[in-house]
Amino acid sequence: MVGAGLRAAARLWLPCRGHGRPRAASSSPSCPGCGPPGPGSHCPGAPRSAPTPEPASGADLSAYLWARYQDMRRLVHDLLPPEVCSLLNPAAIYANNEISLHDVEVYGFDYDYTLAQYADSLHPEIFSAARDILIEHYKSLLMKIDAFHYVQLGTAYRGLQPVPDEEVIDLYGGTQHIPLYQMSDFYGKGPSIKQFMDIFSLPEMALLSCVVDHFLGHGLEFDQAHLYKDVTDAIRDVHVKGLMYQWIEQDMEKYILRGDETFAVLSRLVDHGKQLFLITNSPFSFVDKGMRHMVGPDWRQLFDVVIVQADKPSFFTDPRKPFRKLDEKGSLQWDRITRLEKGKIYRQGNLFDFLRLTEWRGPRVLYFGDHLYSDLADLMLRHGWRTGAIIPELEREIRIINTEQYMHSLTWQQALTGLLERMQTYQDAESRQVLAAWLKERQELRCITKALFNAQFGSIFRTFHNPTYFSRRLVRFSDLYMASLSCLLNYRVDFTFYPRRTPLQHEAPLWMDQLCTGCMKTPFLSDMAHIR
Repeated sequence: MVGAGLRAAARLWLPCRGHGRPRAASSSPSCPGCGPPGPGSHCPGAPRSAPTPEPASGADLSAYLWARYQDMRRLVHDLLPPEVCSLLNPAAIYANNEISLHDVEVYGFDYDYTLAQYADSLHPEIFSAARDILIEHYKSLLMKIDAFHYVQLGTAYRGLQPVPDEEVIDLYGGTQHIPLYQMSDFYGKGPSIKQFMDIFSLPEMALLSCVVDHFLGHGLEFDQAHLYKDVTDAIRDVHVKGLMYQWIEQDMEKYILRGDETFAVLSRLVDHGKQLFLITNSPFSFVDKGMRHMVGPDWRQLFDVVIVQADKPSFFTDPRKPFRKLDEKGSLQWDRITRLEKGKIYRQGNLFDFLRLTEWRGPRVLYFGDHLYSDLADLMLRHGWRTGAIIPELEREIRIINTEQYMHSLTWQQALTGLLERMQTYQDAESRQVLAAWLKERQELRCITKALFNAQFGSIFRTFHNPTYFSRRLVRFSDLYMASLSCLLNYRVDFTFYPRRTPLQHEAPLWMDQLCTGCMKTPFLSDMAHIR
């Protein structure tokens, strides 16, 4: 997105302070396109006999810093014309790892929020039912954590009320950092922290917040462990008792989205000779009605293997549970399973028997699911399958990223951060006031970009400049990610996805701030040359 504008900047002509003519900006670490990054340094392209003059007094330094500020503002404005927005396609597929669909022979799918996309109107139903189930009984916090285990300040809530940053830091021993032993285990559940990972988590988070808010508002004492367990059990009962299944079955037109696109994806893959299978935790009767609605009565003929009530993620790790066959009425059969037949329905089982009976192994298998832990983690890390994550929120986030407000706010924020980094070498009283004003503006910009996504928590992919804990797992457990399965319709079945090379911090890419403040990342580099 912004990167396209930054790369284009390499072709602009910028006046270099101390030079008598303009020079082209360059991505080289020693590019001569900019002014001095700090006292005692010089523009690498300028003759040493004619260094850029430095301000002498505090007032002159302040004016100098604000002049650099205005230079940067003009540069950002010139680099971001209106057409630079809407660069990202919400229906695109994004690659964490290089993968060629030509090499994929077998496609596997989860059902809920993968083959079947559900409308947002389902969430209030789950919330209300779980609230009614909940009879009594977490002073703990609902908060957002980044990839380095740090709480993003301003995103911690107790009930519906924000928790002051100072209190959050005090709760964790004077730091924003969450120790490793408290964090989630491999499946997102730690001894004191649970990671909410999928769309189904939204009603649970909302109910937790509302119940905690009620208890606090009425001065009622409660044990946070009891409250958490009771809320979780209430949400679980909505599924176990089949309430959610009943709502969807009664009005599929209301709750199921993009059914025709799911049919198009499956039919296209079969027409190109691909083998398909379905592994879901949902019961057969529910899956059958949903697939009939989306695909038609012969939907089972599209799949080589169908497994329901699989009990993921233990399906991937516990080899003791055998497959059971269901008859046409959904009743369990007693015969031993020695092969998995097309058109038949199987319940539970385990991945080890699945691999033995199908011989579908390694990177020729691509499995899609919406839950990073329950659907994808084991398959990628333990069995070498390729994986695709379905992230419905991605579509909305990309539409926000494509707005002019987001693009300008983020680009100016990046540029201002670069100014702060380079100009911090000026430490007289006048300059410190300027830097303090810039820091305040930077924080305001960060809050603006956060609120564009969600006023309480911001983007699910970012905690300001860092990736979220969720983003880190997304990159680790998925080769591809997309808003919905229908995104596959935009690509050939032999398409190769190439992840973009993301510059590491030490690889000195052409950042916006380097164009105007000099490309020497460290202003004291010459003084530090003896350090090895």
